[in-house]
Amino acid sequence: MEKLRGKKGFICDMDGVIYHGNKLLDGVKEFVDWLYRENKEFLFLTNASRKTPKELQQKMSRLGLDISEDHFYTSALATAKFLQNQAPGCSVYAIGEHGLYNALYDAGISINEVDPDFVVVGETDDYGYNHIQTAMNLVNKGARLIATNTDLTGPIEGGIAPACRAFVMPIEATTGKKAYYIGKPNPLMMRTGLQMLNVHSSEAAMIGDRMDTDIVAGIETGLDTVLVLSGVTTRESLKAFPYRPRLILNGVGDIVG
Repeated sequence: MEKLRGKKGFICDMDGVIYHGNKLLDGVKEFVDWLYRENKEFLFLTNASRKTPKELQQKMSRLGLDISEDHFYTSALATAKFLQNQAPGCSVYAIGEHGLYNALYDAGISINEVDPDFVVVGETDDYGYNHIQTAMNLVNKGARLIATNTDLTGPIEGGIAPACRAFVMPIEATTGKKAYYIGKPNPLMMRTGLQMLNVHSSEAAMIGDRMDTDIVAGIETGLDTVLVLSGVTTRESLKAFPYRPRLILNGVGDIVG
C-alpha cells in the first residue's frame, strides 16, 4: 500500500469506483481529501459518454465533493479528439446523449444523417429500432463505425444497465463490420490521461472496478493497477481473467487507510 500511496498521479474510473447512480460510495470523500492534501495529480477518466465534464463536476458537487472541471475526461472527448485528428472537419451520424454531441461540436465535427463519414455510437436512454436501421444502412453505404467505449454493462443503483457495446452489437451483426472502440482499454485514452496529468506511467496508478477495461488498460499502459470491489468485478468473477491487478481493495477509502 505504501508503494501505491507514493505514486505521483492517479487515474480513477467513476461508475462503481466513486458512485453508483446518485449515491456516493463509502470512503470516497476521504480519498479525494487525501488526493488534495498530498498534492497528487489526479484525473477521473470515464468510459461513459453521456455527460460533459462540467456536468460531472456539478454531479460531484451535489454529492458533496468540490472538484474542478479539469479533473474529468470522458470517452466522448476522446472520441471527438480521435476523429478530429483522423479526419478534420468530418461529419458523423451520432447515437448518444449531449455529452457526445457537445464534444463532437467542439471538435468541429458536424452531424449528418444522409452521407456521414462515420457512425458514432455512445450510450443513450433513447435507443431503438430506428437507430439500428439508420446506422446499419449508413455503414453499408461506407460510413466507418466508431464506438465510444467497450463497456457491455454499467453499474447503477440496484443493479446494472446496458452500456455502449450492447448498443453497437446489433449494428456490427447486421453489417458484418466491427467498430473501432475508443475508450478503455484502448491505450489512446490512457495516454491522453497521462499527458493531461504530465505524469509518466511508472509514477501513476489506475483505479477501477472492471477487469476488462480499467485493469487491462492500466496493465497495457504500464500503470500500477488497483481493482476495487465496489462495482462490477467481484473476487469470484476476476478468476476468469488471465491477468491480475497488483492490489485488490474493497473501495478507494482503503487507500487512505
